[in-house]
Amino acid sequence: MEKGDVAIRSRSSDDTDEVGFIIGGNAGPGAVIALIGDLGAGKTCLTRGIAKALGINEGYYVTSPTFTLLNEYPGRLNLYHFDIYRLRDWTDLEDIGCEEYFDSDGVTVIEWAEKIASALPERALFVYLAHSGGEETRTIRIEGDIDMILRLQEDFQRGGFL
Repeated sequence: MEKGDVAIRSRSSDDTDEVGFIIGGNAGPGAVIALIGDLGAGKTCLTRGIAKALGINEGYYVTSPTFTLLNEYPGRLNLYHFDIYRLRDWTDLEDIGCEEYFDSDGVTVIEWAEKIASALPERALFVYLAHSGGEETRTIRIEGDIDMILRLQEDFQRGGFL
């Protein structure tokens, strides 16, 4: 699979939410989205945007499942939201059958995915979030399948991010 990447700048949490919406709008069944970034980088905010794009009811408040490990949200496509901050490595996740979610008909989003990057499917979309400048400003770099990256570039351009 040929890979590509795109980098954009988010100037606010609303921008980060919109970036997530664009990613979620391009995600199909079985998508795995690996989020990597420091505390407060916007991983959960981005996931909220993905949830909106997947048709998750606004009555569900998308939060980071730091203590529960996994939150499931029903929508047009179900969202399986993992936060593996507290885990040591892949073996901790393996015990709960995480791979089944990777091959589901929903979308899997994993916060702190760098802990298990080598165990993720090749098709995973990697999203790197980093503070850059002001309190709200973020650089968001996305790596993945070149076809997905090209679709995202078009949507980011239409959204004024490029």
